[in-house]
Amino acid sequence: MSSKKSTVFPPNPTTARGVSTKLSSGNGPLKDKVIYANGKTIINPGLSVTYAGHIQNATVARISPSGYYCASADAGGTVRVWDTVGEDQVLKGEYKVISGRINDVAWDSESKRIIAVGDGRDKFGHAFMMDSGSSTGEIVGHSKAVNAVSIRHQRPFRAATAGDDGLILFHTGVPFKYEKTIKAHTKFVQDVKYAPSGDHFASVGSDAKIFLHDGKTGETLAEITESPHKGSIMAVSWSPDSKSLFTSSADCTVKLWDVETRKAATTWTLGTGIDHQQIGNIWSGQADLVSLSISGDLNAFDPRTGDKPSRIFAAPQKAITAIAPARPDTTFLTGAADGRVYSYAGESTTLGGESHSNLVTGLASSPVDGKVYSIGYDDRVREIGGDGKSYLPASVGTAAQPKSIAVAADGTVFVSEIEHIEAFRSNQKVFDQKPKVTPSSIAASGSTVAIGGENNKVYLNEWDGKSLKEFAVLEGNKGVISALAFSPDGNYLAAGDSQGKVVLFDVKERKTITSRWAFHSARINSLSWTADSKHCASGSLDTNVYVWSVAKPTKNIAIKEAGPGGVNAVLWLEGGRSGKLVSAGADACARIWEVTFHT
Repeated sequence: MSSKKSTVFPPNPTTARGVSTKLSSGNGPLKDKVIYANGKTIINPGLSVTYAGHIQNATVARISPSGYYCASADAGGTVRVWDTVGEDQVLKGEYKVISGRINDVAWDSESKRIIAVGDGRDKFGHAFMMDSGSSTGEIVGHSKAVNAVSIRHQRPFRAATAGDDGLILFHTGVPFKYEKTIKAHTKFVQDVKYAPSGDHFASVGSDAKIFLHDGKTGETLAEITESPHKGSIMAVSWSPDSKSLFTSSADCTVKLWDVETRKAATTWTLGTGIDHQQIGNIWSGQADLVSLSISGDLNAFDPRTGDKPSRIFAAPQKAITAIAPARPDTTFLTGAADGRVYSYAGESTTLGGESHSNLVTGLASSPVDGKVYSIGYDDRVREIGGDGKSYLPASVGTAAQPKSIAVAADGTVFVSEIEHIEAFRSNQKVFDQKPKVTPSSIAASGSTVAIGGENNKVYLNEWDGKSLKEFAVLEGNKGVISALAFSPDGNYLAAGDSQGKVVLFDVKERKTITSRWAFHSARINSLSWTADSKHCASGSLDTNVYVWSVAKPTKNIAIKEAGPGGVNAVLWLEGGRSGKLVSAGADACARIWEVTFHT
């Protein structure tokens, strides 16, 4: 048996209200691809590339002009320079730049020098060589956190930094040294960006103003006042020909400006409310204008068409916590820690309708009509339509915080909660039981319902449509039962526990088949069976996925480091007939693995 990674569905950028989020695009081999940070991971969706080398949460990533290196920074003040060519992502250098969060990074045109700025205790920025980390100048003069930096790509080199002190500092180089202070803005300066031509640089800020400055001298040339934004401007980008500006604002609009006439050529309104505030942007390629909403949506605009985004890219921002199949069977759904559910069919999209307000703890598909049911920390059971595209309006509350969900053959939805087992049908509670042990997980096959307990035991129950009747107790696990899954034929039950052990039981004989599926070193979070009931996959907090064989219990496929931070969910696609396995977890990525079973 063997496996290989097939597809990566990346998350969207991490966002925070009132904080400018830096997006980047690559040159050279990575041209026209948007690059950004999510958690501890650097994401390049265009190439399905992720980089997880940071110990603390990553904040920004910039590809070098040559296209061969990436400089990524984190909340701890560290910059890592790594190779973008090949899959090894070789680390070229790691440098502790400042004593706090790094907000922005910029390369010079020779791909040799880097300036990193942010919020440090002793200084707010540093200029250094990418290969050695040796200093190549000083970034001084700011009294508060620096939000952005940009370097002129023509000689003589110049650099502009912008901060919360309302100042833009102009530096000459190299080596970079302070030249002058530009006091154009009256509030926080959120972004500063040099034009590709090097003739000008633009600055935007919380005062909703846009200024143009001379690229060589730093002189403020003009303020763009025609049809201004009505809220903080969080990001600015230049067109490749240096003739247009693209701005994103907290007033939920983005604007395209003609630099020569200093007028707005196009205005797009994204909506109303906090979720539609725009906090980052990038002009990637010739006509790819991308703006970032606080909700995490990446909005692509085409200046030639329409008054709405040409495309909206939606994906989780936070950890994926649950998974379930949907129709058609090449589609799957994931639930995230922020309460949203996403559908994956070629690319990820957000489900319509009212979602959970907090972490999604479980998803389960009905064998009757293909509907999917979800539970969350908002203590609600919600129903997703058979098309897997939107929530149905009705929902029902649970008696306590739900932990796990399963659907029986008659369509009854079972939810294990703290001190409760409840059953629902048509958004009505039809059964409520307070079991003798604290339930931790639940699974169903036909009329058999398995309840995992915090006492390390599994209780088999018969469901007659009105009540549960216990008929067997299965023992063999060494920890709290954290995941349960019946095989499709109903003959087997896999029980994973908090100690990293998976025990395989014979349901009819009510006995242990094997307890040798014990290669994980941490909690089992999810289990999934192939359609022929011959193989079971497990995902664990230890970041690994294992595929186990019923016929050969000592044989397995190990997919090591399948999900940085832990694997929370695994699922066989196409009902387990294709050998395609999905894993998802703490890094908010969903990965598809091609698994080959050898006879």
